[in-house]
Amino acid sequence: MSKVATLRLDRLLANLGYGSRREVQQLVDAGAVTLDGDEVDDPGMRVALSRDLPERMQVDGEPLDPPPGLVLMMNKPLGVTCSHKEAGPLVYGLLPPRWRRRDPALSTVGRLDKDTSGLLLMTDDGALLHRIISPRNHVPKRYRVALDRPLRGDEAETFASGALMLDGEDKPLLPATLEVLSPTSALVTVTEGRYHQVRRMFAAVGNHVVALHRDLVGELSLPEDLAPGEYRILNEADIARILPPP
Repeated sequence: MSKVATLRLDRLLANLGYGSRREVQQLVDAGAVTLDGDEVDDPGMRVALSRDLPERMQVDGEPLDPPPGLVLMMNKPLGVTCSHKEAGPLVYGLLPPRWRRRDPALSTVGRLDKDTSGLLLMTDDGALLHRIISPRNHVPKRYRVALDRPLRGDEAETFASGALMLDGEDKPLLPATLEVLSPTSALVTVTEGRYHQVRRMFAAVGNHVVALHRDLVGELSLPEDLAPGEYRILNEADIARILPPP
């Protein structure tokens, strides 16, 4: 059984964005922090970072924010960017303001461009992030594609060949699958994360993507009841569905 890590309360709350250590001290002095229903009076007490901590600790009458190891799934809407710094609406602006001050910071697991919607993973667990995006793990990602022109009929074979070259690159793509939904729509599953990959794949076969929506990463699908801009915290079972078995 693995040992649960502990952290000083003041450092934990500061890292979760509740304020500086001095401001956390003020919260404690005001009786605003409770654990298992009892007021905490020592900001230096060590707290076990168990997964049930948000159920046991409250700050200002609200459940504690998820401790480090947070993984969430967002239904990314169109028009927002996966960046901390670019101009315009950002995916981080869809999260609670305090979450943008977390340390370690939340980062997107890969990126969906501004004109792509759908399943976006975010985490503060750097090791997990790199496991998901590593080309060695071949995590499948499925996209629903709407096209400007009808499919020719040979795209599935071309994508599956492992020989398709993207413009400006010298290494062919790994095999990808295409499932035709209609003459101008399809599901495409890739196991790489090259820049604008799906759009460039269709450009390489003489077509143009007019809408792109990701609905699956690994075996984790985007719930139908998760509206654009909404997010959901993932549990261990959800996370296990993202990565292939060893």
